[in-house]
Amino acid sequence: MIPAFGLVAGIVIGLVLQPDVPVWLQPYLPIAVIAALDAVFGAVRAALDGIFNDKVFVVSFLSNVVVAAFIVFLGDQLGVGSQLSTGVVVVLGVRIFSNVASIRRHLFSA
Repeated sequence: MIPAFGLVAGIVIGLVLQPDVPVWLQPYLPIAVIAALDAVFGAVRAALDGIFNDKVFVVSFLSNVVVAAFIVFLGDQLGVGSQLSTGVVVVLGVRIFSNVASIRRHLFSA
């Protein structure tokens, strides 16, 4: 119940305050969101499998975001930012779809 309340509160605060994303952060925000979604879907899958651990979720969430942003930052410094961004999106996308497929199988298996 508390996570759902936090999500709703965060959405409402974001809609009311309409924060501006600094220009230097804009290339990293989509990658960070995808990394965060990967952690969230992984947590849902773990919860359905009965192995969810809140500490593991927090570490996974933060490390996914930091590592993904760092890879894109490193790519920008090397001049290949878009290629590394695409690579991060593909890898995390595959993980997200894998987790969603597992969730779907768990929820709708006969």
